Amino acid sequence: MAEIVRMPKMSDTMTEGVIAKWHKKVGDTVKSGELMAEIETDKATMDYESFNEGTVLYLGAQEGQAVKINDVLAIVGKKGEDYSSLLSGAGNAAASGGKAEAPQAASGPVATAVAAPAAPAIDTSGIKAEIVLMPKMSDTMTEGVIAAWHKKVGDPVKSGELLAEVETDKATMEYESYNTGTLLYIGAEAGKAVAVNGVLAVIGEQGADYQTLLKAHQAKGSGAPAAGAPQQQASAPASTAAPVQAEHASNGRIKASPLAKKLAKDKGYDINKIQGSGDHGRVTKRDVENFKPSAAPAPGKAEKTGAPVSLPKVVGQESFEEVPVSQMRKTIAKRLAESKFSAPHFYLTMEINMDKAVEARKSINEISPVKISFNDMVIKAAAAALRQHPDVNVSWLGDKMRKNHHIHIGVAVAVKDGLLVPVIRFADNKSLSHIAVEVKDLAQKAHDKKLQPADWEGSTFTISNLGMFGIEEFTAIINPPDACILAVGGIKETPIVKNGQIVPGNIMKVTLSCDHRAVDGAVGSAFLKTLKGLLEDPVRILI
Repeated sequence: MAEIVRMPKMSDTMTEGVIAKWHKKVGDTVKSGELMAEIETDKATMDYESFNEGTVLYLGAQEGQAVKINDVLAIVGKKGEDYSSLLSGAGNAAASGGKAEAPQAASGPVATAVAAPAAPAIDTSGIKAEIVLMPKMSDTMTEGVIAAWHKKVGDPVKSGELLAEVETDKATMEYESYNTGTLLYIGAEAGKAVAVNGVLAVIGEQGADYQTLLKAHQAKGSGAPAAGAPQQQASAPASTAAPVQAEHASNGRIKASPLAKKLAKDKGYDINKIQGSGDHGRVTKRDVENFKPSAAPAPGKAEKTGAPVSLPKVVGQESFEEVPVSQMRKTIAKRLAESKFSAPHFYLTMEINMDKAVEARKSINEISPVKISFNDMVIKAAAAALRQHPDVNVSWLGDKMRKNHHIHIGVAVAVKDGLLVPVIRFADNKSLSHIAVEVKDLAQKAHDKKLQPADWEGSTFTISNLGMFGIEEFTAIINPPDACILAVGGIKETPIVKNGQIVPGNIMKVTLSCDHRAVDGAVGSAFLKTLKGLLEDPVRILI
């Protein structure tokens, strides 16, 4: 019986998904777990694997078009089945702006979407079992890949026991069961992805009717299909896909599961050289495990000789390319605009003479068990200054303001996919060497995507340092709900006046961005004055 496949919520901030590529078209058969489409969310382009089996009867949008969350992504059912009753009254395809091919022809007109009738509720009151949903293990998690199951169907499970290892977008985390009973059903095999709030497992009494429980859950989440629908033949022919190797797709992405990518990275393999056995050449965990680096083809002599020379474009020729804005960039623009224009920013810039800090760092590193950086000294000095100026260590919550008695400093870390802000907790109570070790450890975890939620939550003040890139001065946008962020530039040797003489000095510029709703100019200025004094005489931060 035909079922509506709705656009899932793949991100906590996602409102719609753009169809980057369809891997199935109307008339194609699809199996559960097969790659059906690539969907561009506000954070990434992600593979969507089908949870349904049957024939693709309808597609809710063409490639490049957007579909809102819970709108019709596709309809899957029996070949020739009439799905018009499912679309009747839904209003989903029209609301999403998605244009789909009608079943009469692959290039037919836009389908008018209407609502599906409500189905009678399925009684599950007598079923002694519970559905376990995929939890949201990070603020940006949209799905979790089952890295390993520690229980199999039929095994007893106790509350607190390790059920599975789940790979999120930041780390591989252990999932402990909150239920006690028998594992009746698992929602995905190891290596497969489960969307947040998707079915992870079913736990209950042995022999419980979990199939009915799953049907009720599915009907509640996606609507029940109409019964007794008349038959209708879909005219779009099935396509025959030629096998391809694990090369870059047309959009530059590697067709490989997240687990396969991680396994290849851990083994030091170039995933481009691994031939995929999955749909459309998709590299799986098994492909990586069976790959032998020595078997990779060596470059042929033809590549070295006789290759045509590609001439550059004629000098002065004008050209351009218009690239659609990605969902990730849309969200970045939205978030930054909200912070910038909802919070009235003002900026305070101050020059700090780092001569004594340079000397102190050299002396400290002669005896320190770990190398101390200037950024570590800024963190320690900022924490000490916040202790003296608690009115800067505040959070704006809209109808109230939180005055934080603890000092948790977020440190911006640039990673391949963007920016993460791990938190140094109780920074004012930690030594310079302690801060140095913790910053290095958190930065490495950020690069390896192993940060845990406790590592990036709860900052009360943020520091962004671009000095290592040669930036002398910049302003940063406040990271809500913090009221301030400190932008730190590089140390530059500059002529300064000292005792009436022009001498060389090591100058560092810092800029404090303040939310004027929570912090006034005098308060921010007093904080910077204290910070300046601590860094210009760094022995004071050691007391």
